Amino acid sequence: MQTRLNFYRSRPEPMKTMPRIKQSTTRSCLKPPITSYRFISRLVCSALLCISAVLLSPAQAAAPIAAGFETLQAADGADKPLEVSVWYPTEAVAQQVDLGPFTLNIARGGAVAGQGLPLIVISHGNGGSSLSHHDTAVALAQAGFVVAAVAHTGDNHADQSRAASMMDRPRHISRVIDHMLTKWPGRDHIDAARIGVFGFSSGAFTALTVVGGAADLGRIAPHCQQRPGDYPCQLVARQPAATAAMVAAMVQPDRDTRVRAAVVAAPALGFTFTQASLGAISVPIQLWRAEQDVVLPQPWYVEPVRAALPKPLDYREVPNAGHFDFLAPCTPRFAAMAPPLCNSQPGFNRVAFHREFNAAILGFFKVALKP
Repeated sequence: MQTRLNFYRSRPEPMKTMPRIKQSTTRSCLKPPITSYRFISRLVCSALLCISAVLLSPAQAAAPIAAGFETLQAADGADKPLEVSVWYPTEAVAQQVDLGPFTLNIARGGAVAGQGLPLIVISHGNGGSSLSHHDTAVALAQAGFVVAAVAHTGDNHADQSRAASMMDRPRHISRVIDHMLTKWPGRDHIDAARIGVFGFSSGAFTALTVVGGAADLGRIAPHCQQRPGDYPCQLVARQPAATAAMVAAMVQPDRDTRVRAAVVAAPALGFTFTQASLGAISVPIQLWRAEQDVVLPQPWYVEPVRAALPKPLDYREVPNAGHFDFLAPCTPRFAAMAPPLCNSQPGFNRVAFHREFNAAILGFFKVALKP
């Protein structure tokens, strides 16, 4: 299935009128017209009692679900522990909280609400953080998902020492799943049979490998000889030793069979995948492309993945979007810190787009991970 999204242009929203409420009367109230004061008084009291009963019923009195939040560390063998941000449904009251340059609507430390909750692990792009997709995480948590976003060791905003070591990333996802299922205090709330992964850019490459995609890293050198200006090729040029070691090792990470669905947005190194290497993927995939992506331009990144993945495929193309429009909408603080990550094409409304983006991701995971 291909979906071309055409509603993300920035324009004033038209004023909407409130729908007219259609009045109805129950059978028990069908009585001849009586205008006596006593009858009217009884009618008013009866109506008030009915309203009170509805307002005080358990269904109506239930607290709204907010996004709980905490941070933790997950063991990664002999390597240093992974930094992880976790969101989850809670009945605690959410507040606006500033975390670095971001503002989140969360309830820090609130108790986990619900049972049999699905788990989504988020893998950020090159140089990102566990908060890169915080709005998507909050949307999922409010809908009843547990979300764990990892900061990839050596490839995050504070440490780029291993940015070219792409094959470490799938292990990080598996270690986070291990921790969430066996050591997280709220682990009894998670359904271990309902696990998905969301990845952007380098994280999208990570997601594909986690669900069984095999990358031919030998394709990197020929591609970069022809297109040295591509962002991945610039990264390779800055860390040639690490890239050479990764290619020489040719180690393919094992598929994590616990992951049953993946959302893949603007995958890096898409040209390293072939129909043979992605044909074995058996889980549902939702694939996203930004039409104006100049960081990972067509036809070398999304298109090879789209062509190679088994069909049917949930494919989404976003007109006028740039590569970084998949990141959470920027606060003024973050925009001042990192303008290239926050500058969208003229007329593109990232806030409006993310309402639809998050809704589409939520809808996909609800279907793909249904019990």
